Amino acid sequence: MKLFLDTASIDEIRQINRWGVLGGVTTNPSLVAKEHADPDRVWKEILEEVDGPISLETTELEADAMYEQGVGLAQMAPNAVVKVPMTPEGLTAGKRLVTDGIRINVTLVFSPAQAILAAEIGAYIVSPFLGRLDDVGSDGMDLLRRICEIYEVQEYETNVLAASLRHPMHVVESALAGADIATMPYAVFTQLVKHPLTDIGLDKFLQDWKVLHEELEEGA
Repeated sequence: MKLFLDTASIDEIRQINRWGVLGGVTTNPSLVAKEHADPDRVWKEILEEVDGPISLETTELEADAMYEQGVGLAQMAPNAVVKVPMTPEGLTAGKRLVTDGIRINVTLVFSPAQAILAAEIGAYIVSPFLGRLDDVGSDGMDLLRRICEIYEVQEYETNVLAASLRHPMHVVESALAGADIATMPYAVFTQLVKHPLTDIGLDKFLQDWKVLHEELEEGA
């Protein structure tokens, strides 16, 4: 399972990218708006920083306008992936983009039926939102498992991206469910590396190393 960062902050992306584990980035209009900068400049910085797929979301609502915007986004870089919403207009524009050889990410997916539609138009990625379902009392992880099972049975090639992940266990459970990609905010990504026993073990190793050198200096 590839690990993506869900952000438009170039500083957050650069820090995680240095770890050598960042597979790609997902952005959306809300995340880009938080940067208070020209969207084209924000996207270009991200596209240049990360080699993997970078999802850039359309903001037009009508199919023709969404398609034209998607073509423009795809032309920004070879690793650009165009995000379209799970709506009739999004499916129409998405299918046209796929026919043109442009990779798309169908976003705001909340049901297995919607995931089937995304696969049927040849989407590169489908993005079920787990945390948002949990927020309204539904089981987001169950949705992910059902989508992964359907895709395996039907042999769909669309990548399943677990989105709206709120904590490290969401990431672990997504991997167990068979997700191809997990995208998460910076705060969740940085929690993946943390464990108190790691810190305790490192402190003990360094303390023993220090004691050894003090003994060697005393014996010199």
